[in-house]
Amino acid sequence: MARRDPLRNFRFRLEIDGVQASGFSEVSGLEVTTEIIEYRAGNEPTHVRKIPGLTKYGNVTLKRGITESMELHDWHRRIIDGAVERKSVVVVIVDEEGQDKARFEIVEAWPCRYEVTDLDGKGNDVAIEAIELCNEGIVRVT
Repeated sequence: MARRDPLRNFRFRLEIDGVQASGFSEVSGLEVTTEIIEYRAGNEPTHVRKIPGLTKYGNVTLKRGITESMELHDWHRRIIDGAVERKSVVVVIVDEEGQDKARFEIVEAWPCRYEVTDLDGKGNDVAIEAIELCNEGIVRVT
């Protein structure tokens, strides 16, 4: 049987509405949580039952080096101007050979926060822009 090593966390790409988006160095917040409802009927034993409640999806943060591209800024700007533009964002994890191995779809995503890194004239770091996406679901497709 062939050995199955875990996928690396540094080999990934993003697609926004089916178009490959380049240059992202970090994706964080791929999180799904289902609340627990504790319930006990009066005629049951002296312990509670736990049943699933509402499911919440974490905000996902995308980071990349600042370039001449204004697409992330403009997407957030349209939200500020009152035009909610929801998009499908897919994170694709690839293996050592560059083959797609896992896909996570961020459903109905829209930017709720846009941030630019602090600037420091004495530093030598890359300037980073980050966008935080609110969403209505995170689904592992493959």
